[in-house]
Amino acid sequence: MPEDTAPHLLVIDDDSRIRSLLQKYLMRNGFWVTIARDAVHARRVLAGLAFDLIVLDVMMPGEDGITLTRAIRQSSDVPILLLTARGGPEDRIDGLEAGADDYLPKPFEPRELVLRINAILRRSPSDVAEPLRPQLLFIGALRYDIEKGELKRGDTPIRLTQTEAALMRLFAQHSGEVLSREALVDYLGRDRAGHGGEVGQERAVDVQITRLRRKIEADPKSPRHLQTVRGAGYMLVVE
Repeated sequence: MPEDTAPHLLVIDDDSRIRSLLQKYLMRNGFWVTIARDAVHARRVLAGLAFDLIVLDVMMPGEDGITLTRAIRQSSDVPILLLTARGGPEDRIDGLEAGADDYLPKPFEPRELVLRINAILRRSPSDVAEPLRPQLLFIGALRYDIEKGELKRGDTPIRLTQTEAALMRLFAQHSGEVLSREALVDYLGRDRAGHGGEVGQERAVDVQITRLRRKIEADPKSPRHLQTVRGAGYMLVVE
C-alpha cells in the first residue's frame, strides 16, 4: 500500500475495466487512488475530498471530460491530465484551453501515464499552495500521530481496526473540513464500506463512524470531536 504521504489521485472514467486497471496500476506505483464513474459521481467526491491530481477521460456519457475540466477550473487549480481516444491537434488544443495540464491519447503505455503524472506533480507548487499541518493532533485526552497513524491516551495505544485507521487518517489530513458520506464511501472502497447500493454503503460508513466515536469521544452520544454536520457529512474538530 502507498504511504500516507503519497499523492492522492482521482481517476474518472466510465469504463469500469479501465478504472479498475488504472487504480491497481497506480497504487502499485505509490499513489493513493479514488475512482469515479462519471462527472456526477466525480462532483460528489470532489465536494468532500482534496486531490493532488485528476486523471480524467474525455469521452464520457452525459457531461464529458472537457466540460467537467472547465467546471473544475472555476474553483480549483488541481492538476488535470486528460485521457481520450481522440488525439488530434484540435482535440489537444480544446483540452488545454479548457484548463487541462496535459493530454494523453489512448491507447497509452501505463508507464508513460505514471511518468506524465510525476512530471505534472513536480512542477505543481504544492509546497506553496498547501499550508503546513501539524504532525500531532490533540483530540481531548487523546493524541494522534499523523505520520505513524497512532492514536494514544497518554502512553497507551488505542487499537483501531483497518477501516477505523483509514477513517482516522483521512479525518486527520482534513481536520476542520466537512467530508461527505459519499466521499468517505469512495475513499474506503466500496467493498470495504459495505454492500447493497449507495444507501447501504453510506449506512455502513455511519456504523464505522459510530465505532470510531466510541474510541475517541468521552461521550459518544454527544460527540465533541467527530461531529455530524447535518446535511453535509462529518468533521473532525481538534485542539
